[in-house]
Amino acid sequence: MNLDEVKSLLVHEAQAVQNIPATDDFIKAVDIIEEQVHQKGGKLVTTGMGKAGQIAVNMATTFSSTGTASIFLHPSEAQHGDLGVVQENDVILMISNSGKTREIIELIDLVRGLRPGIPIIVITSNTESVLAKEANVCISTGNPKEVCTLGLTPTTSTTTMTVIGDVLVVLLMKKINFSNADYAKRHHGGYLGHKSRKAAGL
Repeated sequence: MNLDEVKSLLVHEAQAVQNIPATDDFIKAVDIIEEQVHQKGGKLVTTGMGKAGQIAVNMATTFSSTGTASIFLHPSEAQHGDLGVVQENDVILMISNSGKTREIIELIDLVRGLRPGIPIIVITSNTESVLAKEANVCISTGNPKEVCTLGLTPTTSTTTMTVIGDVLVVLLMKKINFSNADYAKRHHGGYLGHKSRKAAGL
């Protein structure tokens, strides 16, 4: 193990990010979220299993702190009552690298059984999957090869999922004209709260 190996891994991750397809699906996804949450008063519901679920949790908290009401729904817990959190005018953001995750596929039917017209946004590496085909909008990760030496552990795929989430957050912040004052109201504590209040002159 040496620094060249470290550099090689970093390059692998960076190239995967650069290879994420920049398509109109990003714009479509942002437009749907803005309409459902900011015009119709719904919320963004993120979901995923395993490592993808952890990314979905992070997305929900980041969206919420930047002005877009969002929660995480665990796919398994949804089958045991938590599905009730899904309300009229919500939008679902589903994350699955394979696009074949059983719990996520099952969640589609459950959600549409409760809210038939709910729009579904999907982030996946498999744009030909069942999940992708059920989506209103499908954003591709570019199907990167995992940096994991076994090619199994979600590593590079979770990197691209995270970046896609960041892009959606920033695009939506711009669309709703989210300001420092808006941020300060939602993030009062800590350094970021202080910084946002100072920037807003509060």
